[in-house]
Amino acid sequence: MPTNALYRDDFYLATCEAVVTAVHDDGGIELDQTCFYATSGGQPGDTGFLERADGAKIALGQTRHGQTKDIIVHVPLDGEVLPAVGEKLVLHVDWARRYRLMRMHTACHLLSVVCSYPITGAAVGEEESRVDFDMSETIDKDQVTAELMKLVEQNHPITLQWITDDELIANPGIVKSKNVRPPIGLGRVSLVCIGENSAVDSQPCGGTHVSETQEVGAIHIAKIEKKGKENRRFRIRFGAPAEPA
Repeated sequence: MPTNALYRDDFYLATCEAVVTAVHDDGGIELDQTCFYATSGGQPGDTGFLERADGAKIALGQTRHGQTKDIIVHVPLDGEVLPAVGEKLVLHVDWARRYRLMRMHTACHLLSVVCSYPITGAAVGEEESRVDFDMSETIDKDQVTAELMKLVEQNHPITLQWITDDELIANPGIVKSKNVRPPIGLGRVSLVCIGENSAVDSQPCGGTHVSETQEVGAIHIAKIEKKGKENRRFRIRFGAPAEPA
């Protein structure tokens, strides 16, 4: 049964009620709806816990997609007692972790604005993220950091706009990623729009993001690595750059 992914419309939804629709042999739990983000597009899935009617908690170690993108599976930690099909639960996302990932994912979008090259890979982390670009140019990391922080401090609004799968297919140029395509097959695709009327950026993405750039906070480019003749890896970290020794 398809899962109603509530997070697609509300990135700040940290708790909701749901009914168990299936329990896999390996312990994976399917629900009729969820606020848990499933691993996709370089962003890790949510962790947290499911609360039963008696207050008992089922700790989750990961959230992933099932056989298709419209199915979301909640995977408990080893040894957790599994619920029954039809049981009503209250879902609780580990909000501190999710919010850091939202800030980091948004920072990756800002980096793609500062470095307008095709993206060849990316991974969002709680402390550090990486974005790989198809580029051969030499670029100063401190200059990139300064441009990133300018966008953060300008506090641009971040909104979602929905387009159909067909509209995305008809406009492939809006996709910045060279190797990974946005998820289609659900009927609609979200465009993450930064700035009034998307003045700063607009790109399809199924991840979670903050509502304004100021929420990203202090970030910096810790390192730029050469990963080939025409590939550069940028590592983004929270906080201000370390002072020279």
